[in-house]
Amino acid sequence: MATHHNNMPFLLERKDVELVKPAKPTPFEVLSFSSIDNDRNLELLCQSIYVYQAKPILSNGNAHHRDGIASKFNCKGADSDPACVIKDAISNVLVQYYPLAGKLKRNSDGRLNITCSGDGVPFLEATANCQLSSLHYLDGIDVDIAKQFVFDFPSKIESGYYPLVFQVTKFSCGGFTIGMGLSHSVCDGFGASQFFRAMAEFASGKTEPTLKPVWERERLELRDENGVTKESFSTLEVLGAYIWRSRFRAFKLNPDGKTIFFLTMGIRQLLNPPLPSGYYGNAISSSTVDLMGRNLNEGPLSEAVKLIKESKKLASNSDYIWNRINIMETLIEKNIKIEAGSGAVMVLTDWRQLGLLEEVDFGWKAAVNIIPVPWNMFGYVDLCIFLPPSNLDSSMKGGVRVLISLPRAAMPKFKEEMDALLQLGDEEANP
Repeated sequence: MATHHNNMPFLLERKDVELVKPAKPTPFEVLSFSSIDNDRNLELLCQSIYVYQAKPILSNGNAHHRDGIASKFNCKGADSDPACVIKDAISNVLVQYYPLAGKLKRNSDGRLNITCSGDGVPFLEATANCQLSSLHYLDGIDVDIAKQFVFDFPSKIESGYYPLVFQVTKFSCGGFTIGMGLSHSVCDGFGASQFFRAMAEFASGKTEPTLKPVWERERLELRDENGVTKESFSTLEVLGAYIWRSRFRAFKLNPDGKTIFFLTMGIRQLLNPPLPSGYYGNAISSSTVDLMGRNLNEGPLSEAVKLIKESKKLASNSDYIWNRINIMETLIEKNIKIEAGSGAVMVLTDWRQLGLLEEVDFGWKAAVNIIPVPWNMFGYVDLCIFLPPSNLDSSMKGGVRVLISLPRAAMPKFKEEMDALLQLGDEEANP
């Protein structure tokens, strides 16, 4: 099927969707979820795109290739079609992550379960009649174009819906993109990263993942826990506060109204005992800061930074974590989903520590770019994601890419605020 929108600089040919099943028989069972997983605000498909250049030619003339794992789809060594390699990797990794080949469903009691039926994962292969370089390897790509490289596979039938979908798009230059949609109810960012790395390990020829997956969602069901450690990210605190204020100004919000900052935090190591290293469910909480708009807009930025730091410390406390889980349980029971999208709320999540640009190699070296496609997440204008810089510009190494979606009318003011930050950085570097 061909797709060509008037404003699209390319033609996309899509094949029919197929289901990629586990390479071996897997257990048939019904699994339940943790209190965090059951949060209705997480019941959405998180989509992201991984960008790979054409396979490099090594000095001896041979392309970088797989180590020779048996292929269910008849992939042929160094010259393998990337779509074939990815399908094969999915099939093999699903033996370990077999719940992802099942169906997800919310029951009448408001709680989720997943039927591990081995149905498979919807997979779409597409071909674009352009080179990746013509789209700047999707760096700074428009959302309408980015949507062409991911897909949703609606299947909300009585048996449930698919928690994982893939689209591989091949380009005329030999490069390709992997568009992955994964239910946030099943995995948080670290869990998704763990799964994606395992998939790459199978693509490279391994027969077992380095990190074995652990379900054990009962560990984060409501009960008493003790123990805590502290984590701190000064760049996150300062830049987060600056962007919070910049968004407030860009939206021209009421200075006498309240504005709220949420910081998503991993809690894997904050529990006693810590969660198993292979746990791939949602293990997140959030710290919260609220301010009157006037205080954020006119007060010293250092005050907002201090409040964010203090809220992180509080949110690392075990009692706080279990209180948040208790609140989630209440929301589940009352069938409440938080609506967002006004701009008065900012939800910050940090992807810089996931290692997805440095460590995930399917045989084409590491990805050169990763792009979240968050148009359906948390009223997307409220969402801010910190990303590592792409591998396209070595001068940006160690920097922070900020992904944020705004109404068009708010963009000029937000750009003005961010330009001021860049200017301040230049002045500090060249006093």
